[in-house]
Amino acid sequence: MSIDLLLRLFCFLAAQASSLAVPQELYNFSQNLITFDDTSTTISPSSSDFHISWTSRVFSPQPSSPLVPAFFILGDSSVDCGTNNYLGTFARADRPPYGRDFDTHKPTGRFSNGRIPVDFLASRLGLPLVPSYLGQNGTVEDMIRGVNYASAGAGIIFSSGSEMGQRISFTQQIQQFADTFQSFILSMGEDAATELISNSVFYLSIGINDYIHYYLLNVSDVQNLYLPWSFNQFLASSLRQEIMNLYTMSVRKVVVMGLPPIGCAPHYLWKYKSQKGECIEEINDLIMEFNLLMRHMVKKLEQELPDGKIIFCDMYEGSMDIFTKHEFYGFNVTTDACCGLGKYNGWIMCISPQMACSNASNHIWWDQYHPTDQVNAILADNVWNGLHTKMCYPMSLEDMIAPKGR
Repeated sequence: MSIDLLLRLFCFLAAQASSLAVPQELYNFSQNLITFDDTSTTISPSSSDFHISWTSRVFSPQPSSPLVPAFFILGDSSVDCGTNNYLGTFARADRPPYGRDFDTHKPTGRFSNGRIPVDFLASRLGLPLVPSYLGQNGTVEDMIRGVNYASAGAGIIFSSGSEMGQRISFTQQIQQFADTFQSFILSMGEDAATELISNSVFYLSIGINDYIHYYLLNVSDVQNLYLPWSFNQFLASSLRQEIMNLYTMSVRKVVVMGLPPIGCAPHYLWKYKSQKGECIEEINDLIMEFNLLMRHMVKKLEQELPDGKIIFCDMYEGSMDIFTKHEFYGFNVTTDACCGLGKYNGWIMCISPQMACSNASNHIWWDQYHPTDQVNAILADNVWNGLHTKMCYPMSLEDMIAPKGR
């Protein structure tokens, strides 16, 4: 192992040893709970009949003209396309082997060997790949087709992920969008800016770091302060308020992503000493409960905001479909990350090309937390039109943006 790799490893372990205080918003959380009384809402794994093999599947061509004016993305490392390249943080993907299977075969800041889900969806929408907010010049011309505000390590709770260093929290990302909207108003006028924003798609993928870097670490004994249901209620109600904040800024088309089954992630297989790669049920139970709350919350918002179109896409359902049918999709390595160290390659994040496997296309996991671009492509297909399995409710993204009367 090289000296450079040892130094990176030492710095990473030092960062992992940091501790956090309970955020003030958790102390204040008491009454703003989501009432869950709809017994008709059920979530169960979906199944699909397949008529073609995954290896022979052909990707749909990009539309000749954009289907929506722009694509705006807020979230965490699942959709960060380079924000953290500009921050002082250990949560960075700006070095090899990240990006080795990307269009340019170079690291871009995406936590994947290639594309992330929003890259595939941008193509579906007929738009170019969306630039990160910190990676463009700040001109209206740079932002007119969309902006990616996502930051690795970000959470719904402001302090989630802070032990890794700097990150742009979800609340800060929304403020960045407010600044973008103001720039549009100054440049093109309020009516034109409102028209652009109300017809654009907003994609929210946030919340997993509130478990990875907060609740599951039991920071400041938070698990004794809040049982899982109360913690999930807090996260869901906080996310609901942020969606309402976006609504006040003319946002009308929103894709809310649920959380993936991180109980199956290599890091937790290693940490909980899974014997044969069995997923950690106690972690996945937390995720399923949160997704259930979020799906119900989105359904209520649809009723409260009749001129809005909000859909919820259950990443747990989509991911478990891939695990169940992994052979069909061409994945024969379902537990080990392509890049990492330790059992399941789940101990340490991917920090060197020497740690990576030679072929990521048959792996579900790229590193200790993030899937490969092959998985991202499948999940993006499901968000777009449920090609492989239904995971979006009450409709797919394609249906959400379809012209009235189609």
